[in-house]
Amino acid sequence: MARPGDRPAITAEGTASQLPDIDPEETREWLDSLDGLLAESGEHRARFIMLKLLEHARENRIGLPALRSSDYINTIPPEKEPWFPGDEHVERRIRAYIRWNAAVMVSKANRKGLEVGGHIATYQSAASLYEVGFNHFFRGKDHPGGGDQVYLQGHASPGIYARAYLEGRLDDAKLDAFRQEVSHGPGNGLSSYPHPRLMPNFWEFPTVSMGLTGINSIYQARFNRYLHNRGITDTSQQRVWAFLGDGEMAEPESLGAIGVAAREGLDNLTWVINCNLQQLDGPVRGNGKIIQELESTFLGAGWNVIKVLWGRGWDPLLAKDSDGVLVNKMNTTPDGQFQTYSVESGDFIRKNFFDDPRLAKMVADLSDDDLTKLPRGGHDYRKVYAAFKAATEHVGQPTVILAQTIKGWTIEALEGRNATHQMKKLTSKDLKSFRDRLYLDIPDSALEDPYNPPYYHPGADSDEISYMLERRKALGGFLPERRAKPKSITLPGDKAYAPLLASAGDNKVATTQAFVRLLRDLMKDPEIGKRIVPIAPDEFRTFGMDSMFPTAKIYSPHGQNYDSVDRKLLLSWKESAQGQLLHEGISEAGAMGSTTAAGTAYATHGEPMIPVYIFYSMFGFQRTGDSIWAMADQLGRGFLIGATAGRTTLTGEGLQHADGHSPLLAASNPAIVHYDPAFAYEVAHIVRDGLRRMYDYGSDEHPGGENVIYYLTVYNEPVPQPGEPEGLDVAALLKGIYRYADAPDGAEDRPKAQILASGVSMPDALKAQQILADDHGVAATVWSVTSWNELRRDAVEADEWNRAHGTEEPRVPFVTRALEGAEGPVIAVSDYMREVQDQIQPWVPNRYHSLGTDGFGFADTRAAARRYFNTDAPSIVVGTLQALAADGQFDHDTAAKAYDTYQLGDPTAVADVAQEGGDA
Repeated sequence: MARPGDRPAITAEGTASQLPDIDPEETREWLDSLDGLLAESGEHRARFIMLKLLEHARENRIGLPALRSSDYINTIPPEKEPWFPGDEHVERRIRAYIRWNAAVMVSKANRKGLEVGGHIATYQSAASLYEVGFNHFFRGKDHPGGGDQVYLQGHASPGIYARAYLEGRLDDAKLDAFRQEVSHGPGNGLSSYPHPRLMPNFWEFPTVSMGLTGINSIYQARFNRYLHNRGITDTSQQRVWAFLGDGEMAEPESLGAIGVAAREGLDNLTWVINCNLQQLDGPVRGNGKIIQELESTFLGAGWNVIKVLWGRGWDPLLAKDSDGVLVNKMNTTPDGQFQTYSVESGDFIRKNFFDDPRLAKMVADLSDDDLTKLPRGGHDYRKVYAAFKAATEHVGQPTVILAQTIKGWTIEALEGRNATHQMKKLTSKDLKSFRDRLYLDIPDSALEDPYNPPYYHPGADSDEISYMLERRKALGGFLPERRAKPKSITLPGDKAYAPLLASAGDNKVATTQAFVRLLRDLMKDPEIGKRIVPIAPDEFRTFGMDSMFPTAKIYSPHGQNYDSVDRKLLLSWKESAQGQLLHEGISEAGAMGSTTAAGTAYATHGEPMIPVYIFYSMFGFQRTGDSIWAMADQLGRGFLIGATAGRTTLTGEGLQHADGHSPLLAASNPAIVHYDPAFAYEVAHIVRDGLRRMYDYGSDEHPGGENVIYYLTVYNEPVPQPGEPEGLDVAALLKGIYRYADAPDGAEDRPKAQILASGVSMPDALKAQQILADDHGVAATVWSVTSWNELRRDAVEADEWNRAHGTEEPRVPFVTRALEGAEGPVIAVSDYMREVQDQIQPWVPNRYHSLGTDGFGFADTRAAARRYFNTDAPSIVVGTLQALAADGQFDHDTAAKAYDTYQLGDPTAVADVAQEGGDA
């Protein structure tokens, strides 16, 4: 029985009304008190008191659910704003110069005959947000604590270029070459957006693929902690800043991982969301309030939220708001209406916003012009500074700053208009008005030609330029800047690869198993072992990597504060703050975020890390292809392992797990080097070569390593694993094709054929070779194609070179040279759709036929699936006989009848074939 003074058991899961009322009289007194407060002081005072009570209750650890939104006012009140340490006048002038040059650069790039596009309005709305950061917070690479990682909004790139112009990093010619990266000569143009691959010394993060900035910045901040906790490098003073747009928050990737940031306590992460209330073609939430919506979302996820909604011009009005009428008006006005106020007259604002007599009285001494100039908080550098400072001092949570701005701010032709995203150029009248708004000393005569307005630079010795350079020097150097100066590392020698080069004897081993064995050995290497970052989306056990749990452990910044359910097992689950394995849960997008952060650490931190992201091949390029493109743009390096690959190997998984096309998707990305190895020894040579190309910095051709990403498709089907053949042509293996098995002896006078196979199709190709010899008198040579994609790329490069060097000895593609002198038709087979093999057809000198797994996958035995797709050994036999018949080397009728003889049209003919060995 409860005693007087006991607290009722109120929790977030239940309310007092769901519990027995142990003191109805006391309850009635509290309710009467609230009624009295309402009657005497009104609902706004009552609301204030209730909020205070709730805050006090939480301070006393009464389990009440947290509030999910606050009033539509600034989080930091004026009396708590810190002193602003900058020179307000000088910073205002700097912003004016940058605004002008950014807009002029885009406008000039859209003159008649050029019209390459660009975005004017985004930077104009965010200028104060960026400049407060550049002048007071963003730390460069030379800062003693290490540089910050700053993700700059893609559409704001003109403003970043304009700042670099004032700093002396870019000149007039560079600005004139905006979005013209070829016509001005290689390296002389400016990329449209932040593209590190195109400007490798300038941009550090590619950010214009909307949504990826959010998730990548979270996993970058997490990886910084990972590096610190594992003792790789000290990142304790580094901060990740990410600038995003309110419309961008609709992308699933933007908000999809915010729970990760809160769960891991990433107080080294600050998001700045530019809430100009507009997306590309209209309002973000015309009938709602996007800032309130985002506040609720982020508070619910566990973030620290700071709202910067109103500039200091609103402070006196809010100070007069004794009964809350102004706050109520702010709370109830939808975003679409605020957008309208940004373009309307002061008279319209007075009549429609200040429409209550109490509101009208507040602004009675303000002119209509004064009302149009009441600023949004994101344009007030003092308010922004206060928010940034609070974010950097907050402990235990990531912070999001929701800054309200006006899109196209300071350009009257653009401000707040729905069409600002599509407006690319300014008229002479627009330019003059813009100049006057910025108080720039530019004569009218210089603005008569709207296609060639001048850039503005106050002079290298001006106060403004001196101030900019001094601030950046104090903060550690220019930003953005990318430096690729990684530590040199010694790669493993022969011993690490020896086990995979040896025969497995009678044991059948899947190539996934072989790869994991190699990975385990590489992780023991004293030099690179600690630099390997194994990554998987909740599938480590699937790929046989649970053997790493006891030693490498799963990374968790909190360690392991519980007894694992499988703790008595040898391979029990173990978490550690120093853990090496990154277990991302069921999130391929999160896994790619970690892969990108690890694969670019050689530049962001000077620490070469080797990500090994292993996943179901179907859920790689197909699901997160955009993230892989962004990693390539960021010049990432590492290994993507498409495990359980192929369309017929996942016997029971069915359509959405059956990968028959990932090599084609990989082929579309120029940075991806794809291999489809058939044998363990091929895996060993490919991985060794990948490490050499990406991480051996002693190469004359690539002194800093190559900016490529290796993609290996490996399989869960156990197959015989021969040792490395004597005299193996490793160079040919790495180029994409080598002769694996000559035709059986005594084949001189027999019809000849060439079977090209990759991956898990190799065992069927070898069976077909024997059947052709024994039953049909055909001498077939089997070739291992380790990479259809690389063969095609080599051939395309040869063609391009020949076109440009018509008078010189033509280059011959490697696949053509490899098959030179090989007699008979070529039959190409893989566990992928025929288009994968058909990539090389134009450069194969022989008659060419392909077999593949075109169509949707399904669940059945491997044998039934291969019979259905006609890629099994009998299908290869029939395909070879028909190709020989077409060449006149075999009887046509016999070849045609072979289709029926082997029952290729009947998958049920192999339905009872037992699967040997099971999965890896």
